[in-house]
Formats: sequence, C-alpha cells, structure tokens
Amino acid sequence: MRFSAIGGKEIVNLCNGSRLGVIGDSDMLIDEKTGKIIALLIPDEKNIFSFLSSGSLLEIPWEAIKKIGNDMIIIEVEDEEKRKMFL
Repeated sequence: MRFSAIGGKEIVNLCNGSRLGVIGDSDMLIDEKTGKIIALLIPDEKNIFSFLSSGSLLEIPWEAIKKIGNDMIIIEVEDEEKRKMFL
C-alpha cells in the first residue's frame, strides 16, 4: 500500500474511541535500512497551547494498527502506551 492511498484517513483509537487526527497531518517513522514503517507520528491536538509550542507528537507503533479501512485507520493503544515526542 502506498502512503498516498492512506492519506486523508482519520485515525481512531479502538480502546476509547478517541479521534487522534488525520494521516494528512501526520508523519511516519521509517527504518532506513529495511524500509519498514516503525511508527506513525501524530500531532497532539489535545494540547491547547499547540500553536505556542514547538510541537508535541504522539508516537503510535505500527504494530498498534488493527485495520485500515476506506475512511479511517483503527489503532489499539492504551493511554499509558502513548509516547509523546517533542520537536
């Protein structure tokens, strides 16, 4: 599957039903040696001061993706498993 094929899909967490963002606003962490996707990097929209900060991202491991459908991507991640990254 090409990245362009999943562009624009909404990311939804199966554990709590929360909407995490849209793939168009996200990025991917890729292993340079193997070319495999390691994680999705999603802007943290819950941060009300995101426009003032340099950027906070949620790192979602590729293994957490359960289904890629026509309109959305379903992931399964417990809140404590979310790892925040700051750019």
